[in-house]
Amino acid sequence: MQPTHLVADTICRTVELGLTTTDAAIDEHFTWIDCQPVEHDPACRRCGEPGALRDHVIRVLTDLPITGHPVRLRVRVPRFTCNNEACSATIYRQSLPGAADDGTSTTRRVTRWILQRLAIDKMSVCAVAKSLGIGWDLTNDLALSAVRDLVYDQPEHLGGVRYLGVDEHKWKHCRGQGDASFVTVIVDLTPVIDGRGPARLLDMVPGRSAAALETWLAAQDPNFRSRIQRIAMDGFAGYHRAAADAIPQARTVMDPFHVVHLAAEKMNLCRQRVQQETTGHRGRSGDPLYGIRRILLTRTDLLTDKQKIRLQAALAAEDAHVAVEVVHQIYQELIDAYEHEDRRAGKIMMFKLLKRIHTDVPSGLRELAQLGRSLWKRRHEILAYFDTNLSNGPVEAINGRLEHLRGIALGFRNLTHYILRSLIHSGQLHERINAL
Repeated sequence: MQPTHLVADTICRTVELGLTTTDAAIDEHFTWIDCQPVEHDPACRRCGEPGALRDHVIRVLTDLPITGHPVRLRVRVPRFTCNNEACSATIYRQSLPGAADDGTSTTRRVTRWILQRLAIDKMSVCAVAKSLGIGWDLTNDLALSAVRDLVYDQPEHLGGVRYLGVDEHKWKHCRGQGDASFVTVIVDLTPVIDGRGPARLLDMVPGRSAAALETWLAAQDPNFRSRIQRIAMDGFAGYHRAAADAIPQARTVMDPFHVVHLAAEKMNLCRQRVQQETTGHRGRSGDPLYGIRRILLTRTDLLTDKQKIRLQAALAAEDAHVAVEVVHQIYQELIDAYEHEDRRAGKIMMFKLLKRIHTDVPSGLRELAQLGRSLWKRRHEILAYFDTNLSNGPVEAINGRLEHLRGIALGFRNLTHYILRSLIHSGQLHERINAL
């Protein structure tokens, strides 16, 4: 039969900590495990000379839960007297390098376990703290300190980045906050382009301005900036200007979603204007254009036969509705260009479309003329999409996951905490966390 302490060491995995179990007990709150170091190390931590055993002290450490119950290790640590008269140390206790750093109250593997629960299981800090039987503040501090080391103190965190995605994100939904409630999200899109995995959050910067992005780029290593080939973003001119100044060799790509969304907005404005001109009031139930407001936004090949009949009937109801029909046709052609199987053919189709709505727009279609002017200014960024297939879709996906994070945490008030928690949540740090 195996000795009892070997069975306990196996179950509790105390051998990983350089400890061996001597006894155990339970009370109303914790499972208590009495243990001691496997190896006796009398060496003085200052002079290295061996000391004389003086006595033992009990050091209490928080360890991983067992069967759902918080665990406390009661470690019987030897204390020694240094015999070296030249050494400033008189009494010292043995270190536990495999278990915990000096002066800490938790084992090293607790920090890894906390990060795994937050990053992989998407648990809240409150739930993790309850599982360990420690306070929220201590749990949060351990997680944030560790992620700082994993991200900001590790040069390889930015290694291999060639494609960036940039977007704004509202981190705090409070009235009167203005730009203080926004951050600039910076995402590595390289894994998506290379087919190696999902995008990862690199960092978040307070504010949503050209200065916010340019300051972050300027703070990075020149080698990092020189590697950037493409940067995807929406139509915000500030981000475009910052990228052009900080990484001039990188080609800016305007995200397809925002291009199509801008066209949809202009189509909706055209529909509302024609509605007002033909009926004298805003859209109401029974009005032809009001009844097809959602159908107009749907791709034609996704419409049912019934929806196609409704669309054709509404557009033919009034001669003035031809304006809406023209803008709707441009909207559909824009989507078709992006969806073309042959990227080169899609790029040619897009260029011809942009040129047509920039120069050949009849009078009376002011919304389409505005769209043409806006898109023609950004034609180089729009056409760049067809060369790389780079888009901000993964960035929007990370924004969605951050919304989920805020729901788990019931909101945030501290931006620094939010940024670090977001990196845990969406920074693809799993491998580095498991290696702790």
